[in-house]
Amino acid sequence: MLNPAINTVMLPLFQLIGLPTDINSSFERGAAHGPQAIREALWSDRGNLGCENGMEVSRDFILDDLSDLNLTENTASDDRLIQDAVAASLKQGAIPILLGGDHAVSVPVLAAIHAHHGPVTILHFDAHPDLYDDFAGNPRSHASPFARIMEAGYASRLVQTGIRTLTQHCREQAQRFGVEIIPMADFSAEAVPSLSGPIYISLDLDGIDPSEAPGVSHPEPGGLRIREVLAVLRGINAPIIGADIVELNPSRDIGGVTAILAAKLIREIASRAVVIQQGA
Repeated sequence: MLNPAINTVMLPLFQLIGLPTDINSSFERGAAHGPQAIREALWSDRGNLGCENGMEVSRDFILDDLSDLNLTENTASDDRLIQDAVAASLKQGAIPILLGGDHAVSVPVLAAIHAHHGPVTILHFDAHPDLYDDFAGNPRSHASPFARIMEAGYASRLVQTGIRTLTQHCREQAQRFGVEIIPMADFSAEAVPSLSGPIYISLDLDGIDPSEAPGVSHPEPGGLRIREVLAVLRGINAPIIGADIVELNPSRDIGGVTAILAAKLIREIASRAVVIQQGA
């Protein structure tokens, strides 16, 4: 459903797909309720649909809200549902933005992205590298998606920023897969390298400092500030072909501020993608 739709003619199209699952979460569940919380914040009259670059939803681009997939907590069947939904979105010429859910959902999303675009550059925001070969005996854990993605060859380049919990095992995995990790110590947006497209953005909300994004299951102090994330997004100059925003746990949120942030990031990612499309 288009929400809201004023003029859909020739406007860039983004499709929002909710992935309400946390079956592969470790320690604490709750991210399955993230998509609905993000959606409520996005369409709430509390704010508006303007973006920092002056664009507005429905005037300059369309956010087509496809609601949540009917996921089952069976990883194999859910993977097929997610992959099919992303493939259908891409076939329509849309840019899919996935609302998680835990970070394990990125695996089937990138499978569909790869089938359509070939290997992509991934820009990954996170406190954790999510590169475990398996975590607690689960190779599809939300701590393992980028190991699966790199093994499958879905990405030609993986650049991670916000990482501040790098274990020895994940350090070895990063070296194995050639992952580029931008250190948080003395971080600046300028430290993120220039990226060639197509680019997929995967944004775990715990990459942002918990003082600004408390609604996550695995808060880690010393994270990215919102302005730093926005500066990195503004630095992208290659085509953005998809994104996910994951790991919102509404039961941990304070005043809905993390959901409101997620809604803002949807608008900012989409508006940046439009600027790049238009060559502005």
